[in-house]
Amino acid sequence: MSAVSESHNKPMTDQDAENITRTEELAYELKVEEVMTKDLKAIAPSATMQEALEIFREERISGAPVVVDGKLVGLISMEDLIRCLRNNELKAAVAEYMTTHPLSIRNTDPVVEALKQFAATRFGRFPVLNEQGDLVGIITKGDLTRGILTALQHDYHEEEVRRYRASHLFEDIESDRTSLIMRYNIKKGDFVRGGAASSKIKRALLRLGATPLIARRTGIAVYEAEMNLIIHTTNGGVIRAEIEPHQIAINVYDDGPGIEDVDLAMRPGYSTADDDVRELGFGAGMGLVNIQRCVDSMRLESIVNKGTNLKMKIFLPSQEAMGEGFGQNKEN
Repeated sequence: MSAVSESHNKPMTDQDAENITRTEELAYELKVEEVMTKDLKAIAPSATMQEALEIFREERISGAPVVVDGKLVGLISMEDLIRCLRNNELKAAVAEYMTTHPLSIRNTDPVVEALKQFAATRFGRFPVLNEQGDLVGIITKGDLTRGILTALQHDYHEEEVRRYRASHLFEDIESDRTSLIMRYNIKKGDFVRGGAASSKIKRALLRLGATPLIARRTGIAVYEAEMNLIIHTTNGGVIRAEIEPHQIAINVYDDGPGIEDVDLAMRPGYSTADDDVRELGFGAGMGLVNIQRCVDSMRLESIVNKGTNLKMKIFLPSQEAMGEGFGQNKEN
């Protein structure tokens, strides 16, 4: 069984993409471990609620992980303390009021996944675990804000030098048609490196002279495709990006398991991700929708048990063409 879906969208303008900001771009680039609070004030389950109250007051915090031998067993919050005060049970053990089996986030997850968790649950904090399941930090909305602001203030001097050098690549090579091809092999289940290919492609575009809008659109589209390879494929897949002065063509393909109903897969919220993937915060069913809003042309072909091929294109108007001097020499 095969299925094909194709769409052609109007070029996205700055006004259309007002929500694709540098802040959103950083949310895809930064890892949770870069913004989380590492100096934890953990509480033992045997501690009293009175002791928890004193820790909250002294440290000026509103929540803390409950830990036994370095392993997370629960989460205690200001809301739990308020319930305890109402019941006049400050001598009760923290274990009686804590939230057991709290949702957690991996330290290697992109910040955007933490943002999704906050939006979906409205929780104020999440414990952060490493690959071994050890508690390594805690993340709050305040941590996200501070981390992104710090990144925005980062010195980009070295990056500007690289951009200058790369932006002359197309100009310095004489040919009838010049393109740069970038290829990345993506492994199934490799959440640790999820987003690496999209970040590298976006960085290359900026260095070549693409506008921030074009780089962000491409980065988001490739990130979502990359995560689909990690989550839904059998053996992973390949991302191939061909960059030319006036267009960016991206081909993402794998060898299985395919999509039975492409039209259904394009619906917001539809996902075939298993429970393990959902517990990691992925598989919300918005990947293809996000891709479609960022590209000018998208074609999705899939054959069950044989594989899927996703082709995307972003067109660059003459004033946004990459490389020096290309704005006046656009090919028809």
